[in-house]
Amino acid sequence: MESRHRRVQRLVAVIYLGIPVLLLVVVALIASTGSALAWIGCVVPLAMLVVGFVLRRRHRYQPRWWLGVAGLYGGLAGLMVTLFPLAVGVWWPAILALPGLIIGIVAGLVLARAADRALLVPFVPELASTPYELVFRLRGIPLAAVLVGADSVTIQSHPIPRSEHQFRTYPLTGITGTYEFSLSGAERLKFPIAVTHAVASEGPAVILQANGEDWVLPTNQAGTLIDVLTERREN
Repeated sequence: MESRHRRVQRLVAVIYLGIPVLLLVVVALIASTGSALAWIGCVVPLAMLVVGFVLRRRHRYQPRWWLGVAGLYGGLAGLMVTLFPLAVGVWWPAILALPGLIIGIVAGLVLARAADRALLVPFVPELASTPYELVFRLRGIPLAAVLVGADSVTIQSHPIPRSEHQFRTYPLTGITGTYEFSLSGAERLKFPIAVTHAVASEGPAVILQANGEDWVLPTNQAGTLIDVLTERREN
C-alpha cells in the first residue's frame, strides 16, 4: 500500500500544484516578451498555486474532489495559455481558446481518473486501513453514493449536497448492522433523504442499520462495502 499511496499522491500533487506551476512558467515566458505590465498575468497562476496548496492538504485523502479540481484547473490553464498572448500583442492563439479550454479540461480529468484508478484498481482489503475516503456508487440512483471516511459514513443523493435533506452522516460507531442480500428489482426503495429518479434494479445490495435507521443500498460492490465498514469500525 505504501507504493500505491506514493503514486496516488504524486498524481494529486500534479493536479493541485503541478498544473499551476506549469501555467506560471508559460505565463512568465510570454510576459518576458512584453512590457512590465504583462507580468501582472502571473497573478492568476500564483493564486491557483496558493489555493491548490491549501486544498491539497484538505483533499489529499478525498478522491471525490480530485475530478472537479482537475477539470477546473485544466480548463483555466487551457484558456490562459491561449488568451494571455493578447497581453503582449500576439492575437492568433486567441482563436484556439475553445479548443484550449476543452483540451485543458480533458487533460485534467485524465489526471484525476489516473489518480482514482491508481488508488482503487485493483481493490485490495488493505485500503480499509488507510485514511482515504472511499466512494461506492449506488446502482439505479444517478449521482448518489456512499462515502466511507476514516471515522464516518455518509449517504448522499448529490455529489455536492445543497441541503441537509440530501445527505445523512453517521459516525462509524453509530452503525449497528450491515447485511448483504439480493434485490429482485421489484422492490420499492425508500430513503430518509431526498432522492430523485431512483430506478429499481436487480442485483446485490447492503442493508445498513445506523442510529435507528435502516437503509437499503443497491450497489454492485456490496461485499466490499461491508468489508470496508467492518474493518474501519473495528479499528
